[in-house]
Amino acid sequence: MARHLKIAAAQLGPLNKADSRAAAVTRLRNLLKEAHSMGAKFVVFPELAFTTFFPRWWMEDQKEVDQRFFEREMPSRETLPLFEDAKKLGIGFYIGYAELTPEGRRFNAALLVGPDGAINGKYRKIHLPGHADHKPKAAFQHLEKKYFEVGDLGFRVWRYLDTITGMLICNDRRWPEAFRVLALQGAEIVALGFNTPTENLHYGEPPALRVHHHLIMAQSMAFQNATWLIETAKAGFEDGFRMFGHSVIVAPSGEIAVKSQTEEDEVICYNCDIDLAANLKKTMFNFAAHRRPEHYKLIVERTGAEVTPANG
Repeated sequence: MARHLKIAAAQLGPLNKADSRAAAVTRLRNLLKEAHSMGAKFVVFPELAFTTFFPRWWMEDQKEVDQRFFEREMPSRETLPLFEDAKKLGIGFYIGYAELTPEGRRFNAALLVGPDGAINGKYRKIHLPGHADHKPKAAFQHLEKKYFEVGDLGFRVWRYLDTITGMLICNDRRWPEAFRVLALQGAEIVALGFNTPTENLHYGEPPALRVHHHLIMAQSMAFQNATWLIETAKAGFEDGFRMFGHSVIVAPSGEIAVKSQTEEDEVICYNCDIDLAANLKKTMFNFAAHRRPEHYKLIVERTGAEVTPANG
């Protein structure tokens, strides 16, 4: 009998600087309840789901940044109601947040929470985009390299709701190595939250092209690794800066099963056939039969591109 899991992507509209943590949690709880009413058993929330996307600002006072935007424990007093709702409803979720460890380390992190409200797994974002230096002439900043360390937990999967599930965050979706490492561990589902500005900070790029790249990446990564992929946005005009939505659930075939239609709070849901990829995993993407890692060494030996032609 095929395994099915009804999964929801719970997109958030903008969270502004002035919005309290309590207000954000209330919206997340409402989305969780809506997903439950649609029959979902697993909900994927966005990256940095409790606050505005604060890396767009250069801020000097790290203590204030820590107090306003980071979580010292999860669940905290303010976020606990979301975990309690999950337990009451019997529904699991993925959620992104800014983590401040007891040792004073800071990560862009995500949690995998079970239907009992307990934390099953944690991921810390590895591919941090943007810059660490101040760019006062830029329309906005993208300072993830200033506010976060590179994740130190690696790419892992968990037995979760009768599936094998992995987690990624935002910019990770642009790096095929991340998906392949999860797939090599048997990933059947990849959950990923994101906050992506409509405007490219580095060079002029039409917004429609940015969305196009987002969608083709999602479709290709899901297909080439024979996994279900759930990508959930925080979107809309947040403190005057626009982020695009286009939250998606993509099948292992590379087909978009369902996509959000707004840049506001919105739940999309799909009854995922987890075994849909079984034939792909046995044939086209049978890693054991077809991969040749002895020829892939350059991927881990070299970070940047170098011109090294075979003929010198």
